[in-house]
Amino acid sequence: MDKLYKSTRGKQKPIDFYTSILQGLGDDGGLLVPDFDFEKKNLKDLKNLNYVDLATEIISSFTDESGKEDIRSLIHKAYNTGLFDEEIVPVKKAGDLYVCELFHGQTAAFKDMALSLLPHFMTYSLQQKGEKRDVMILAVTSGDTGKAALEGFKNVKGTEIKVFYPLDGVSKIQKQQMVTTTGDNVEVIGIRGNFDDAQRAVKEAFSSPTLKDLCEKHHVFLSSANSINIGRLLPQIVYYFYAYFSLVNDQVIKLGEKINFTVPSGNFGNCLAGWIAKEMGLPVHRFIIASNKNNILTDFFKTGLYDIRREFFKTNAPAMDILVSSNLERLIYFMSHRDALKIHEYMKELNETGIYRIDEELLKDIQKEFQANYLDENEILDIIRLCFNKYHYLLDTHTAVGYGVYLKYRKETNDTVKTILLSTASPYKFPESVYEALTGEKKDVYEAIDQLYEETGIMIPEPLKNMKDKEILHQGIINKEDILSFIGERIEEH
Repeated sequence: MDKLYKSTRGKQKPIDFYTSILQGLGDDGGLLVPDFDFEKKNLKDLKNLNYVDLATEIISSFTDESGKEDIRSLIHKAYNTGLFDEEIVPVKKAGDLYVCELFHGQTAAFKDMALSLLPHFMTYSLQQKGEKRDVMILAVTSGDTGKAALEGFKNVKGTEIKVFYPLDGVSKIQKQQMVTTTGDNVEVIGIRGNFDDAQRAVKEAFSSPTLKDLCEKHHVFLSSANSINIGRLLPQIVYYFYAYFSLVNDQVIKLGEKINFTVPSGNFGNCLAGWIAKEMGLPVHRFIIASNKNNILTDFFKTGLYDIRREFFKTNAPAMDILVSSNLERLIYFMSHRDALKIHEYMKELNETGIYRIDEELLKDIQKEFQANYLDENEILDIIRLCFNKYHYLLDTHTAVGYGVYLKYRKETNDTVKTILLSTASPYKFPESVYEALTGEKKDVYEAIDQLYEETGIMIPEPLKNMKDKEILHQGIINKEDILSFIGERIEEH
């Protein structure tokens, strides 16, 4: 029997796994979700598996059983071809926390965990569906998604990728990584606006009748590399299980013992993957959501009110400078017992008024599983300094948000359950802020990298070496209002 996917907003007929990968977003504007129950896993069967085998067992439960060996082959290509360090996901102790390092891939950020696999999913899905058109991938980034998507899709046959980033909303290293990307099917575009502006426009692109007509005329179709694509979300479930089993196999916890996860959160996909892992049988006590000063998620989890009518801040943790957390829609859908009508109303209200409020009963259910808090810029720097001075562990700004929020959580609750912190990027992706945290001095980005190494002795990841010497290949800049017309022009040029 086919495992089908449908939209959170209930207006699209169910589609199979491969179609959902290619489509990216529901044609009613909703997000695609499994139209079946999550498969409960036997922890004993999984605990000694290597990363590829574990990923195969987890991800294949979202596809038809007949395709399991093909899925294994795709996963092997993604993780065992020299794109990752020898240990794909190390877990290290830093004080009372266990840090799950997700930045050992080809761009030194956690987005590699999913975006190394998504292109393989995409090309396999094209074959499975007998698709003759080319796919134009649209991606919006507040930092790390862009480079990881570009590296994943560059020179992949039958695809081209357009990445939009806010001109002043990513770190200098993140921007340099993107604009120096080689590949004959990639394009990087800076926008005068913020992440939410670009995300809104790209979502509109998928439902635009004008663009649909252009796509038909020029034999191309649109898809997404953002976490709105179910193919981005599923690989992220795996490392929750892997990190848990690392603690079991190191005899830190017993099999079946509950733990917490602290998750730095912007678009909420990373945390949603953890919640799905819990639904599949992973013993999780609580998820601790960590935000920066753009603390819309903190307010939501405390009050049930989602209100984007607020000031937008550019911070030293730019990947979390987001006000519309797309994957929250999926969580509310699942936790409201898959009530698509309710989700449709919430999202309509958000679109029209900039605000929605979930009901009290739903909020109570959510608060049993999630706690949330935030750090401002100075607190972030304080945590980086504290963690390095005390434990000789160097955090990037986003992971520091997670560490600091955990300390606040523990102080408020006295919860002593063992906790894993998801580390989202190498500290060398944000060297100016990290160096300033340790020394109080401000340095130019490339000088900061060198000085940070001198100060800490912590190795610079291979992907970030010699960045300043690379040729800038992408210089396009457009206004946020012109994103849709830009996409239309690129479809016509196809």
